[in-house]
Amino acid sequence: MHPDPEQFRTQARALVDWIADYMQRVESLPVLSRAQPGEVRTALPPRAPERPESFEQVLADIERIILPGVTHWQSPNFFGYFPANASVPGILGDLLSAGLGVQGMLWSTSPACTELEQLVLDWLIEMMGLPARFRNDGGADRSGAQASHAGASPRGGGVIQDTASSALLCAIVAARERATGFAIDHDGVGAWPSRLIAYGSSETHSSLVKDLRIAGLGASGLLAVPVDANLAMDPDALDASIRTDLAAGRQPFFVCATVGTTSTHAVDPVPRIAEVCRRHGLWLHVDAAHAGSAAICPEFRWIVDGAEHADSWSFNPHKWMGVNFDCSVLWVADRAALVRSLSVLPEYLRNRATESGAVVDYRDWQIPLGRRFRSLKLWFVIRHYGVEGLRTIIREHVRLAQQLRSWVDADPAWELAAPAPLSLVCLRYRGAIANTDRMDAVNRAIMERINESGRAFLTHTKVDGRFTMRVSIGALAVEERHVRGLWELLRDSARACAAGGSGGSPGGSSGDPSRPRGSGKPDAHEGSGDA
Repeated sequence: MHPDPEQFRTQARALVDWIADYMQRVESLPVLSRAQPGEVRTALPPRAPERPESFEQVLADIERIILPGVTHWQSPNFFGYFPANASVPGILGDLLSAGLGVQGMLWSTSPACTELEQLVLDWLIEMMGLPARFRNDGGADRSGAQASHAGASPRGGGVIQDTASSALLCAIVAARERATGFAIDHDGVGAWPSRLIAYGSSETHSSLVKDLRIAGLGASGLLAVPVDANLAMDPDALDASIRTDLAAGRQPFFVCATVGTTSTHAVDPVPRIAEVCRRHGLWLHVDAAHAGSAAICPEFRWIVDGAEHADSWSFNPHKWMGVNFDCSVLWVADRAALVRSLSVLPEYLRNRATESGAVVDYRDWQIPLGRRFRSLKLWFVIRHYGVEGLRTIIREHVRLAQQLRSWVDADPAWELAAPAPLSLVCLRYRGAIANTDRMDAVNRAIMERINESGRAFLTHTKVDGRFTMRVSIGALAVEERHVRGLWELLRDSARACAAGGSGGSPGGSSGDPSRPRGSGKPDAHEGSGDA
């Protein structure tokens, strides 16, 4: 019943061929799936097959049923969410991980799984200019020799989580441990003060709310700090909130600063927030889930300012770095708090290496016990592209976003809703519309028209309560022609929607949206009128 190596070779080649063909044709597919609710399920048998089915049958159903139900994140016309890029080396690394079938919960269950992860995360620290105290080796020089100031036993270290949400939860639990000295008693029951308070801005990712609920603190354990004109956390407001909570008998313990918010890419002033945290003894976590990859480029390394004062720092290579999902990195300055809060050691996991204290068991650095060999795909990607290759990718995405920003700036019919420091552009059509409700309705109609066309995919947010379209540029296959095509599609759709039109194929007489009109340079005045 089990495929032999020759059958595996045949089936794997067929699947790789299918994936390669998919990569070639993904640009021609509607970006947003047109499947209706329940459509995929009803197209498949309601019960599992009693007898084996051929691989050819499975592959045929992927093409016939599964593919139409996929929204194509790898399309160069995917501008909706931050990217989830699946590069060829990342796919190959994941394939090797699946083939080896490693369960890396302990060092002893596969030493290479642990030690390769430690190595590549130390590589990333040097690549991104992060502080040496986050290194797994305690701060080694380029030759690998232990730095004299680091001491014999490193305090910090890094670990690959599945997502930034899990990284944040681990940081919260460790911060709770440090703030309260919480420990499970012999009956497996523990308690911590209900007065604990965490802080994020009004723009902080929603995972902070969910993670605080999971950590037993609930919605009452979070205070949303006001933001400034750039939608970044206001450090003075943070300090005032902490002082107010202290005076009321509450216990502030945790601050989540964001470098590149999901809504608008706002960058919280981490150095000033760190000063406030040091003043009051709070754990500072920096969430740089998407934007963190930009630090690979020296000119964008301002985004790691203040990291030397952070207790934990995380980013997602599975977003902008070409490492396919899932791969989120969490670094901590003091591993003891994290390990103490998450470690449970039953008899069946005890082993000589663990008891020696000479190894890291990553089961103590995460919520689950088991873990995949995720570092393989990260290692493959870094070795395939090299640091300079990754810089080239990021720089091009930033260039394209800034090109779009300049087109918006030059067109009086459009406006930027927020600063665009890197690769996310938040924009609105305004035309001659005076009524904000009408403007919101038109912008929503523009986005829906584009998404329904299948030619591109956008998402939205609200800035100052107003509907705002988000253009996230980061697909590995994206080129200037795709961004230019989107700009043409936006303007054509705006004309139709502002005039009250609906339905039909957006773009009117513009033809192929990937081909600019006339000279190929966006006309700053085209599309500026409004019905």
